[in-house]
Amino acid sequence: MAVNYVLVERGNPGDPKAPKKFYAQAKSSGELTLRKLSKEIAEGSTTVSDTDVLAVLNDLTKVLKRHLDDGRIVRFGDFGTFQITVSSDGAETADKFHSSLIKNPKVTFRPGVDLKETLATLKYAKV
Repeated sequence: MAVNYVLVERGNPGDPKAPKKFYAQAKSSGELTLRKLSKEIAEGSTTVSDTDVLAVLNDLTKVLKRHLDDGRIVRFGDFGTFQITVSSDGAETADKFHSSLIKNPKVTFRPGVDLKETLATLKYAKV
C-alpha cells in the first residue's frame, strides 16, 4: 500500500521574493474512529467485546492525559512514546525569563520500532 500525496505550491516565508516551489503533502484516505478501532480489535479476539475495548481505550486516553499533565513521558512499549514539548522566545538572562515566553506546547509522539520500520519502507503515489 502506498501513501498518497498531492503537490502544493508554497512560497518561502523568510524570503517572499523567492520563487515558489512545489512540495509534497500527504493525502489521507479516510479516518478511523475510536469506536471502529475498538470493533476491529474485538474482532481479533474471542473473549473481549467491542464495548470492553472501547471502555479501555477511553480510559487509556484519560490516563495518558493525566500523566502528560503531570510532566511524565508515557511509553507504550513497541508502539511509541508520548511527551509534552514546548518552545519559547529567548530572554537575555535567566532572571529575565518568565513563563509567558513559553509558546507552542505540543504532544510529541516518537514511534517505536515497528512504526519506524513502517516509515522506512513506505512507498508513495501521487494523486
